[in-house]
Amino acid sequence: MKSTLLRSIVLLTFFFKITGALAQDLSTREMDRINWMEFSEFVPEKITTVLLPTGTLEPHGVINNGADNTAPFAMANELADELNALIAPTLNYGMTGSMANYPGAFEISEEAYSLFIRDILKGLAKNEFKNIIILNGHGGGQTAVLQKIAAEVANELGVRTLVINWWSYASDVTLEVFKEDGGHAGLNETAYIQAIDPTLVQKERYQDNQATAYPKDKSWSAVPFPSAIGLYQEGQGYPNFDQAQAEEYFQKVNEKVLKLIQDTIAKWDLAGL
Repeated sequence: MKSTLLRSIVLLTFFFKITGALAQDLSTREMDRINWMEFSEFVPEKITTVLLPTGTLEPHGVINNGADNTAPFAMANELADELNALIAPTLNYGMTGSMANYPGAFEISEEAYSLFIRDILKGLAKNEFKNIIILNGHGGGQTAVLQKIAAEVANELGVRTLVINWWSYASDVTLEVFKEDGGHAGLNETAYIQAIDPTLVQKERYQDNQATAYPKDKSWSAVPFPSAIGLYQEGQGYPNFDQAQAEEYFQKVNEKVLKLIQDTIAKWDLAGL
């Protein structure tokens, strides 16, 4: 009698340990930190969305050269739980363009970048993600390449892709929070980085003459671009280093991007795509 009862207790204990382990939360959202066995338990049965941060290394005024990587990775971390998504490792090197000659910058050719990003997206599709969301931190020619390759992979492999230039999509948030336009390494981008990690902002190095407005009419171009801060509007977008505004901007940008992704996925589902 006692031995039968003991065996039952042991079996029940083992059962609850096993079922408890299977029911436990995902240990991490980051793909390069998750174990392959845990990955297989969650993808694609429980997780179908992946966030891919992309950027480059280039000068950004008085914030870090890797700001284009820091921003989308932090954004992915903020959004991953709400979207029930994994975060792919950040693609840190990109098509830097007119700032490639600054110290610490790197330039990847369009040919190499196109092939590499295509294989990354194909790899994410192979791993059975249905929704591939690219959070892009760097513009210029890189945007066009990402949009082109993402569209091709979506059509070829039957996955769903979305490419977001966060600073551009949230331009209305910049105007709401700061009452003026921003710029590359300007008011808005500097604030976003400051909200992530104030130690990445060396405001003691800042001078107003470090900024140049981009020509609206393409009447001139210069390589390298003459300043590490590029303003979208003449006289607007100079960094102000206000921590409260930075945190407000960070939160509102993330909320806007989150809603875009949620709405897009919902409409894909509604259309049966």
